[in-house]
Amino acid sequence: MSQRIALDYLTRVEGHAHLVIDRQQGKISSCRLEVVETPRFFEAMLQGRHYSDIATIVSRVCGVCSISHTLASLMATETALGIEVPEQAKLLRKLLSYGEIVQSHLLQLYFMAVPDYLGAASLFQLLEDHQELVARALRLKRTANRICELVGGRPIHPVTTCVGGFSARPETSDLKQLRQELVAALPDLEATVELFAGFSYPQFHREREAICLAPEAGYPLHGSQLLSSQVGNHPVSDYQTLLEEYLSPHSTAKLAKTARGSYMVGAQARLSNAAEQLSPMAQKVAAALELPTSASNPFDNLKARLVEVIHYIEEALHTIDELLLRGMGQVRNPNPPAAGGEGTAAVEAPRGLLFHHYSFDDKGILERADCVIPTAQNLASIEADLGAMLPELLDQPDAQLQKQLEMLIRAYDPCLSCSTHQLKVELK
Repeated sequence: MSQRIALDYLTRVEGHAHLVIDRQQGKISSCRLEVVETPRFFEAMLQGRHYSDIATIVSRVCGVCSISHTLASLMATETALGIEVPEQAKLLRKLLSYGEIVQSHLLQLYFMAVPDYLGAASLFQLLEDHQELVARALRLKRTANRICELVGGRPIHPVTTCVGGFSARPETSDLKQLRQELVAALPDLEATVELFAGFSYPQFHREREAICLAPEAGYPLHGSQLLSSQVGNHPVSDYQTLLEEYLSPHSTAKLAKTARGSYMVGAQARLSNAAEQLSPMAQKVAAALELPTSASNPFDNLKARLVEVIHYIEEALHTIDELLLRGMGQVRNPNPPAAGGEGTAAVEAPRGLLFHHYSFDDKGILERADCVIPTAQNLASIEADLGAMLPELLDQPDAQLQKQLEMLIRAYDPCLSCSTHQLKVELK
């Protein structure tokens, strides 16, 4: 007897995908996560553009991770053209990254994940019985938006960032006000920790390789070295020798693997490789949540994101203090760039490693671009997890089976539209 289970509309994920499961004689014959987003050819779109246009274009790749794309683009361009960035600008870029990661993590935790654990179809179904929870989610999201708005000029698609630093800087009074808002958010964060500590998480384990930026000077964020849990450090500039992108016949998104197979990027990978670099407050929260440092259970991604929220809020407070102590000073390098070159940069986006690689001619015109997206790197791991988890669920009703699989996919917080930047066409 054969049976097909098709989840044609995965909910509470960014983008569109289908999950198709084929069963033969009570056994799984295939399990496919079919990414069906229309490909967007943003790498080809960049060719022929001047270096000053690139970051503005790639920020539109994703409405959730626009800041990460912007910063990866700027850093790759600056590496290629030999541009140094002032220290104050580096601090502002860190603060901007903190805001985006907190912004994205809170969105996923409250709006995507919480309904699964409270038996609701969406957060807004909880308005009647959990009004304070919903209000808390909105307050925290607004605070994270404020970081991005103050430093980047608006909550998404930053307008103050530019090659060499920033075209505008926040006022001292605004930084002081932001610091007060972050401190005021601490009780809401404490309540969030209590909420997630009370959930019962599925127990599923599969060993996997975890890759992130090496914690050279603190918890992974920006850097020049990659760290694999299995093979150690690797230069960012040589990422193509460590990672291999490939195509799948049932996906418009690329997938990625290492020589050892699928791997994981994102909050859980960062925590697995760099837990000792967490802020003191975040380490206490990790202990309270009983969060292991291994990356074997993907459902622990939720706890890892919450720990990162605490870490980045604490780091944001320290960064604001340092900016206030230093004074804003110069936030842009006014020197002209070198003529042409090639550069690679990687940043830790909310969902994990994001690579941008550019080649410019001697007039500053982009000749070639390569972007490797976090979700594209996680897709193979998601499929491997689905295949390994399915046999444990076959005796459950289909509705419960589907819910567990959707929860697994949501635990990765995939950004499916961001990952689709290729299309394979076969002519026969």
